[in-house]
Amino acid sequence: MSQYPQATLILSAAHARQFPQDSGAEVAFAGRSNAGKSSAINALTGRRSLARVSKAPGRTRLLNFFQLLPGRRIVDLPGYGYARASAAERATWAPMTTALAARGSLRGLFLIVDSRRGLLEGDAGLISWAREAGRPVHVLLTKCDKLTRAELARVLLATRQALAESATLQAFSAVDGTGLDEARRQLDHWLR
Repeated sequence: MSQYPQATLILSAAHARQFPQDSGAEVAFAGRSNAGKSSAINALTGRRSLARVSKAPGRTRLLNFFQLLPGRRIVDLPGYGYARASAAERATWAPMTTALAARGSLRGLFLIVDSRRGLLEGDAGLISWAREAGRPVHVLLTKCDKLTRAELARVLLATRQALAESATLQAFSAVDGTGLDEARRQLDHWLR
């Protein structure tokens, strides 16, 4: 059953001037290309195809705003790292994320990290971006169903040490539901 049966894509922004009105509350989702952002969004909202899922990295190229409830939104950012986008297209992403950070409605950031890869280059920069904007960060170590318990324990420990106090952290799997309730509580808390 969907947590947000009325959830819908309200717009895909190529420029900050296209963003919806800066009111209510919104939560951003960011991470490397193919880390599982769309799968996490779909699992958290209880909707199978709210966000498009693709095996090909770099499919999200615009900032996609989804309305979950009136005045409550999530924002799916383009993946960083490998992305099938031109240099000119990627150059438009930085000004949009800067504009997003300045919005009063932005309440927090879910950083999506593939648990098989751990924190990589770019992740620390994104955490700094959010923290400089005064926004909390919650890391979802996705695809944890693909690791053994021992491997997951090692990744959680290493990631927790690397993050120190800069973000909260949890294991997550859109496939088997690991961490789904905890992540939903975080999302709901930010969207209050």
